[in-house]
Amino acid sequence: MDNQLIVLMIKLAAAASIASILSRSSHFLGLLLREERTTVEGLQLAGMISAFCVAGSFVRLSTRSYVAAEMSMEGSLLAGIIGGYIPGLVTGVLASLPALFAGEYLAMPLYAAVGVMGGLLRDLAPRAEEVWRISPFFDLSLWRLIFHPEDRIRSLFQIAGLIAIVLAELMRYTVWQLFGGRMIFTLYDPARGWANAAVFITTIFTVSLPIKIWGSARNERLLESKERLLVQARLSALSSQINPHFLFNTLNTVGSLIRTDPEKARQVVYRLSNILRRLLRKTDNFAPLREELAFIDDYLSIEMARFGHKLRVVKEIDERTLDCQVPAMLLQPLVENSIRHGLAHKIGGGSVRIESRLEEADRGRKLVLAVADDGVGIEEERLRSILAQPGIGVSNVNERLQVLFGSNYSLSITSREGEGTRTVIELPVQETMVATAGKGTASVDSPADMNRKEPK
Repeated sequence: MDNQLIVLMIKLAAAASIASILSRSSHFLGLLLREERTTVEGLQLAGMISAFCVAGSFVRLSTRSYVAAEMSMEGSLLAGIIGGYIPGLVTGVLASLPALFAGEYLAMPLYAAVGVMGGLLRDLAPRAEEVWRISPFFDLSLWRLIFHPEDRIRSLFQIAGLIAIVLAELMRYTVWQLFGGRMIFTLYDPARGWANAAVFITTIFTVSLPIKIWGSARNERLLESKERLLVQARLSALSSQINPHFLFNTLNTVGSLIRTDPEKARQVVYRLSNILRRLLRKTDNFAPLREELAFIDDYLSIEMARFGHKLRVVKEIDERTLDCQVPAMLLQPLVENSIRHGLAHKIGGGSVRIESRLEEADRGRKLVLAVADDGVGIEEERLRSILAQPGIGVSNVNERLQVLFGSNYSLSITSREGEGTRTVIELPVQETMVATAGKGTASVDSPADMNRKEPK
């Protein structure tokens, strides 16, 4: 009896270890995530489970001592519960081959029948994900069945799952009783019939433990996937924000220019189409800085059409930074803030300065971006809380940077009333993101740059 208990405990440990090894496989987890699988995917699932079952059978047959490695019947039932009839049947056939060649001729029909029974249990599930809730502890299911009638179907399925495992072991026990150990391998002890109840309990846990391990790994992967989708949706919402007043003002500008300066109106429409086209097609979170600057050029050319000589733009761009990857739509909200809140209310207008450079840091180089204006500035009290105010461009930029970089970035705002505002962003730079060709700093006056040729 003592030896039998040791073997059963080793079997449970082996089942948990094998389940943990399989859960580390990205391909296996990918198969578990799919509730509806193609025939090829079902066969792949059966093949991966069968591989461990066949290996266990070979270990048992070759050593004649490490009998705890034999888990072919449990693996067949698992494949049926998780994958359906075909994976269960295929696993039962493949897993029984070593035993069949060793003269255990009833192994194949038994394991195949158990695999099909697992597929039948899967079909009985009220929802596909309920198979991951099969548990060896039925007391909670009984409690729900009695006191929570709204969960009656779910509770009945949990109990049915436990009954199916017991029924599979009962089928093996019946074959053993009728034909002895020659036709089928078991861990029963003929001398202690009452103690063989431990084998039934071990089978229950050998099947349910992998279900719990794989279910937990599957839930973690689903949670990670949902978090990624949530972050992606959050980033898309933040990066796609463009002030509707800008569109209305641009259309009003076009309407006024159509009569007085049709060519300029055409240029404004062209720039606006570039902006909208990029907003519609942009799906990446990052883009080269040169693309962001081109986007800013289109934006500023429209604003210059509105404000005329009152708006001046100066860019000091280190050419080595042009191929650096930056979050998409990073600079536009800052430039828009400088114009709307800094310069629009200043008599005589003013200038916006855009800068970029590379600096050495403790952990490699960093990209420094700055947007400054010489406008009316920001009140000190408002400046202290500006990053926490929702809906403001700079707070949206800060929120996106937090999502993308965590704490590995810096955003600072300095301002004095009547003198202007300066926003500085520092981002980590990987060496592969920086162009090796071209050095130095280019100082570009905006009017020459803004009037680049567009297609006729």
